[in-house]
Amino acid sequence: MTQYYGTGRRKKSIARAYLTPGTGKITVNKRDLDEYFGLETLKVIVRQPLAATETLDKYDVNVMVHGGGFTGQAGAIRHGIARALLKVDGEFRPILKKAGYLTRDPRMKERKKYGLKAARRAPQFSKR
Repeated sequence: MTQYYGTGRRKKSIARAYLTPGTGKITVNKRDLDEYFGLETLKVIVRQPLAATETLDKYDVNVMVHGGGFTGQAGAIRHGIARALLKVDGEFRPILKKAGYLTRDPRMKERKKYGLKAARRAPQFSKR
């Protein structure tokens, strides 16, 4: 059985995506995609690489994802699927690259600094 693998990351989320030839069923953490993600926008994000390469009904996707929130997880899954699709066929590279699905989003949470309440949030100022 042929299986293609891709790792995707975004913020604190890490997704391991496995593509197997099939009917287009997407499973996230042993649950159906619609069951795992409540928001329609997140489901669209997950399907983007498959839609761009017109392989929505050609592969079954099994994803294990952990860390972060659901938006970060959706982004990580998208990245993982895009990377796995490259292993399927190198011809997909220009399509996925142009759409920006192969780029690891570098935006991370900024660290908290001393003397401040958060990364940039200063304590409330009072004149007296």
